[in-house]
Amino acid sequence: MSASAKATVRILGVDPGLRITGFGLIDRTGSKLAYVASGCIKTDAKAALPTRLGTIYAGLRELVAMHRPDQAAIEIVFVNVNPQSTLLLGQARGAAITALVADALDVAEYTALQVKQAVVGNGHADKIQVQHMVRRLLALPGDPSPDAADALACAIAHAHGGQGLGALSTRGLRVRNGRLA
Repeated sequence: MSASAKATVRILGVDPGLRITGFGLIDRTGSKLAYVASGCIKTDAKAALPTRLGTIYAGLRELVAMHRPDQAAIEIVFVNVNPQSTLLLGQARGAAITALVADALDVAEYTALQVKQAVVGNGHADKIQVQHMVRRLLALPGDPSPDAADALACAIAHAHGGQGLGALSTRGLRVRNGRLA
């Protein structure tokens, strides 16, 4: 096995949200995954939108400075029933991506369907199934919070599939209410 196959790659997964942005860091060495850290960046719901976006941006910049990831993966936002919620979530995602690229990280983007398929084996898995699989795959003592689990799942999906996963075919899938069905 070559030396490059054994190199450790640190991956930061991000589950963007205006109220709570989940993050998860893992190390991939060959095919082995190791937990590094996870948690949530919480914003003050009473604060103005620019302040909340600044909190997400600053929180991710601080995480990148502290943990020095090599790659980042973020979940793609789907259109919700409420257009205002979708717009706000998109702005939170934009703040997160901006923070990551400000530190020269390559950012891979994955749909929730792709992440769940890669981690659970079922693109329609629920949050509890994702939490349990993340716990098992990373040998954690307990289930991470739902937001941290989603971020760790995004990092795991990236580690398993790399950039190629982002190009998974969705041919033959139906779109219903702005979501893959």
